[in-house]
Amino acid sequence: MASDLIERKLTLLPDQPGCYIMKDKDGKIIYIGKAKNLKNRVRSYFKSTQYGRRAKLVRNIADFETIITSNDKEAFLLEITLIQKHRPYYNVRLKQGHSGYPYIKITNERDPRMLITNTVKKDGGYYFGPYPNVYAADETLNFLQKMYPLRRCNGYQKRACLYYHMGQCLGACFKEVPKSEYDAQIKKIKSFLNGSVGPARQLLTKRMNTASNNMEYERAAELRDQLHYIDATVEKQKIISHDNTPRDVFNFYADKGWLSVQVFFIRQARLMKREKKLFPIISTSNEEMTSYIVQFYNDSDRIPPKEILVPASIGHEVLSKMIGVPVRTPQRGQKRALLDMAEHNARLVLNEKFKLMEMDRRKTTGAMDELGNALGIGHIGRIEAFDHSHISGADLVSAMVVFEDGKPNKKKYRKYKLRTVDHADEAASTREVIRRRYTRLLKEHAEMPDLILMDGGEIQMNAVKDVLENELDLHIPVAGMVKNDKHKTADLLFGSNDHHINLNPKSQAFYLVQRVQDEVHRFAINYHHQLHNKNSMTSRLDSIKGVGPKTRNKLLRKFGSTKNIADASVDDIQALGISKKVAQTVKFTFENDVPVAKMMKN
Repeated sequence: MASDLIERKLTLLPDQPGCYIMKDKDGKIIYIGKAKNLKNRVRSYFKSTQYGRRAKLVRNIADFETIITSNDKEAFLLEITLIQKHRPYYNVRLKQGHSGYPYIKITNERDPRMLITNTVKKDGGYYFGPYPNVYAADETLNFLQKMYPLRRCNGYQKRACLYYHMGQCLGACFKEVPKSEYDAQIKKIKSFLNGSVGPARQLLTKRMNTASNNMEYERAAELRDQLHYIDATVEKQKIISHDNTPRDVFNFYADKGWLSVQVFFIRQARLMKREKKLFPIISTSNEEMTSYIVQFYNDSDRIPPKEILVPASIGHEVLSKMIGVPVRTPQRGQKRALLDMAEHNARLVLNEKFKLMEMDRRKTTGAMDELGNALGIGHIGRIEAFDHSHISGADLVSAMVVFEDGKPNKKKYRKYKLRTVDHADEAASTREVIRRRYTRLLKEHAEMPDLILMDGGEIQMNAVKDVLENELDLHIPVAGMVKNDKHKTADLLFGSNDHHINLNPKSQAFYLVQRVQDEVHRFAINYHHQLHNKNSMTSRLDSIKGVGPKTRNKLLRKFGSTKNIADASVDDIQALGISKKVAQTVKFTFENDVPVAKMMKN
């Protein structure tokens, strides 16, 4: 089941393409994915049944974040970059050092070739990609080999190869091709793969029209498909720039006194990392942003890049002088698109924060106010709730939980081992714990709760009112949390005649009562189990020959449970100052679960 935070964030997902980053409870990235529609994709992890490895992934997701892109292809390229950087555990397919999608490579050889590869190596070659459309990459490579040929044969063989006769090889098979000839072709290939496809597109279009006019429709269709493959392969990307200049991109979004900052780190022509920051605005958003950028480099070991991109409202000269690198605001093209994308993500993060805050308010303080209005008692700041637990009247305990402003305050939880009640008596148990709790608050002149909730019906409520009003002269509102036949929260009893409030089961007030009831029940049961286990172990220790009060207390303090004693060695038990014979008897008793009666008989 998804956590409450995840449930709320799922409702805020954008209906746009981008990458999603899954994190575990320690904040470690465990999975990265991309989607044409982030809302649909991310919700599918938590709103449909999962199996196998994917189910294990979902169980380990404690939080997620998103990065918005302009289209699905940008999302794909960003996904590959982030996976290669972070190596998430669950990204099996893409974490082995290559993307699983092809690159077009120009080899670093005396007679260079063009080829398709899935692996990027530091071998001096030129790599373009990766390309999500594998078939389109193959077709584009075929086109380039015809349009701008390099070498397609195996090298010098004293005679021209077939590809040379077809115009797809420069002739390294039978002659020495000048390096300048290769360099001229490589320059054209690079230009083409970096997006300058105009000349090639014009040539293909001309050939396609000629073939069509000559009624060579199959040839025209082939040329049309080549145009399509070129578009699919070399379409310009915002995520991959056309140069390798290291640059950082800063942008922000300000609203309601808060500043949301996004920083994109562009390295090796890729968006390698994203950082985000939210903080309240003290002066103006531009001043805060300028100060943030300066501190960004001064307060860490970050080495400034070759270029910093910022929005036009930020003073370039001051920043450039303080950081020591050029600061610019692009007006168009790829760099402008990166700047806009950073602003888009900053806006998304801040809007998500506001919506989460509003959801949290409705669920906490809003739910408290809603409950107070339903009961007619006005504002509720603190609720104290009680429950009892026992097994067949043995080991009677009570527990109290505290909710302040709609949230549990575990530092104020209390446990009560009942002193005056030795059998299952709900009314007597309630009177004792209420008397002990509020007598103490009166003596300490402590603040009283705004509402007391009892996990039970009229018997418990009447016992609470009797102690508060007739013994302590306190007038604190009391309500009973009623369960249905499935032991789920159903309603509240309240008022002088204990009438049903009939809370809307879809209201935040109802959900709050449900959380309080579940929490106090959990706390009481856990305390009872602890006490019962301790008493059971004490009883068993007392029945063992040679174990007196001092030895028993040593064992209880050291091991705390029968399982720990069973797992301990005889030497561990002897180390407490216990004789070897007694240690062996204790070990044998708990390891073999010998019944108490049998030990007493022996």
